[in-house]
Amino acid sequence: MILVFIIVTFFVYSIISTIVIRLMNLKIIRRVPRDRTIALTFDDGPHPSHTSALLDMLKKHGIKATFFVVGEHAVQNPGLIKRMADEGHSLGLHHYRHISSWFLTPWGLKKQLEKSNEVIRGITGEETYLYRPPWGHLNVSSLLFAKRYRIIIWSHIFKDWKVKECRDNLSRRLNHADSEGAVYVLHDNGATLGADEDAPKYMLECLDAFIEDALERNIRFISLDDAL
Repeated sequence: MILVFIIVTFFVYSIISTIVIRLMNLKIIRRVPRDRTIALTFDDGPHPSHTSALLDMLKKHGIKATFFVVGEHAVQNPGLIKRMADEGHSLGLHHYRHISSWFLTPWGLKKQLEKSNEVIRGITGEETYLYRPPWGHLNVSSLLFAKRYRIIIWSHIFKDWKVKECRDNLSRRLNHADSEGAVYVLHDNGATLGADEDAPKYMLECLDAFIEDALERNIRFISLDDAL
C-alpha cells in the first residue's frame, strides 16, 4: 500500500500536473501574437563552440532569438551570455541544472529558478522573466514558484537532439512547420541526457539554410522579449 501511495503521489505531483497545466493553458505560452513570424528558441546551452557558431549565424542573418540557458553552463561560459544580451537576444531560465521538475521538491524548484536568475543578473546586470522547464515538465508547485515568470513551451519541437533526426528529417520538418506566431525549440548543446553531443552541428547546418529561405519569403524572426 505504501508503494502504491508513493507511485500515485508522484503521478499527481508530476505527470498529471504537467498535463492539466498545459491542457488548461495556465500561464503557458506556445505562440506569439504575430503573423508570418517565428520565435526561434534554443535550449540547454550555452556550449562553448556550438553556441558561438549559432550566435555568428544569427548575426549574419540579422535576426534575434531567445536562449533558455542552464545556469551551470552559464557560469562556465559567461562571455557567451554577455554576448547574447549585447547582441539583442532574449535570455530565459532552463533551471540551474538540467533536471526535470518532476524530480524537484517545491523548494528545490524555487532554488533552481532563483539560482539561475542570480547567474544571469550577475553577468548581464538584469534578471529575466522567461522560463522554460526542461523537457516541458511541470509539477504541482510550478505555478506558485514560477508566477513571476512567463512559462514558454513551444508550438514546434523537431527532435534535433539526435544526429540521425537532423540528417534525415530536420530540414523537411522546418520547411513544413507553420510561421504564424510559431515558437520553435532547437538545442545548441548536445551534452544532455538522451542527446547526441554532435547533434547541434547538424542542426546549425539545417537552420542556416532554413533561415535564408524564410527571409526570402518575407518571414520575420523575433525574440520573445520583443514579441510578448
